[in-house]
Amino acid sequence: MNRRRPHGRHTYPLTHAMVAAWIFLALIPALALVPSHAAAASFMASWPYKAGLLGAEQVVVVEAKSLRAQTGVLSLREKQPDGRWTVVLSGIPVALGKNGIAKTKEGDGRTPSGVYPLGEAFGTASKPKGLKLQYRQTTKQDYWVDDPASADYNHWVTYSGNPDRKWHSFERLNQPLYKYAVVVRYNDAPIVPGRGSAIFLHLWRGADKPTAGCIAMSESNLLKLMAALDPAKSPAIAIGLAG
Repeated sequence: MNRRRPHGRHTYPLTHAMVAAWIFLALIPALALVPSHAAAASFMASWPYKAGLLGAEQVVVVEAKSLRAQTGVLSLREKQPDGRWTVVLSGIPVALGKNGIAKTKEGDGRTPSGVYPLGEAFGTASKPKGLKLQYRQTTKQDYWVDDPASADYNHWVTYSGNPDRKWHSFERLNQPLYKYAVVVRYNDAPIVPGRGSAIFLHLWRGADKPTAGCIAMSESNLLKLMAALDPAKSPAIAIGLAG
């Protein structure tokens, strides 16, 4: 005999499904944070090891709050004889790439993530007093080539001819933002065409003005950082998510 089922037998499964859906939606923000926290923990735990592989005893640490962050915080760490890393400079605000960090290709507007050696310092101004880094004062004939099709890709080239006829893309090193700068040795061992080039520490246009991929800061902070860097300590830079 057919009996009419109570309404409750139809509503319970529906109610349970709705509750489960609400719980899942409520957890989405928290779940989205898990990879970020894991990546941040991984970066802060791994950069000392990677710096050790480079023989670095000084590391400029740049921390971004997210992969899309256009700003970050910079500190300088030094390795002590007992293996501990101590903070020499801290709390320096920096501008990052317009599309955040984790660079993958030329022109993507991102700052590289990872650990890289720092190279020479350069600038349009004369060498700052007391600077220990090797320093080159630029001229109007100095360029950094970012044309992936060129054999000069990711190299500093001094050229007296017309650069537009020699390369499809290049950066003029004799410009205001490079009054003072330091080379980040990204994509140079070996150089892979198209992976990215011309990454520097240099002056910012403003605290809220992102870069094309470099790390930028105020002139006073850059000079303070440059003065603290010691080539005898094989300085490097580590860029990643804040812990």
